[in-house]
Amino acid sequence: MADATDTTTSTAKSEQASYEPKPTLQYASAVGIQAAGVGALVSAVQNALGSHTAGAAGFLTRTGGTIGFFAAMGATFAVTESVVANQRQVDDPLNGAVGACAAGFLAGIRARSLPMAVASCAVLGTAMGTLDYNGQSLAPSNAESIEERRKRFFKQPRPTTSPEALTDAE
Repeated sequence: MADATDTTTSTAKSEQASYEPKPTLQYASAVGIQAAGVGALVSAVQNALGSHTAGAAGFLTRTGGTIGFFAAMGATFAVTESVVANQRQVDDPLNGAVGACAAGFLAGIRARSLPMAVASCAVLGTAMGTLDYNGQSLAPSNAESIEERRKRFFKQPRPTTSPEALTDAE
């Protein structure tokens, strides 16, 4: 009986050992910096398309809040995703969905609208959960190759009769 208990215990430990905890602060800072880079790009585009007298400094003075907001959304997503994954000790699409929901809620709060916060949470959470469920790709996983699609799309030529078949018929 001791052997059966030991086997069950070791099997349960091996299942738990398969999850590797995510470093929350390291992941959040990396994603926050990346999101700040995207925010800087968006801020530069906003500055270029707007009419103002601030010149190039408008990148930081007029629309610089966009950089911080994008960084905050990215860091919020990363912290929430890693905390949920570490608490559940499971790496699945639900973690990304919860993280995106938190980031979307932050976007709605910035707009000072609770209905927008809830809607943003639902939309971003659903989008990220679906993306994670598909394996970080928008294309289906069982996609056929280009050659298979080409053969299916174009008409196939009729089989030609070989010269041997013509001589046998005579």
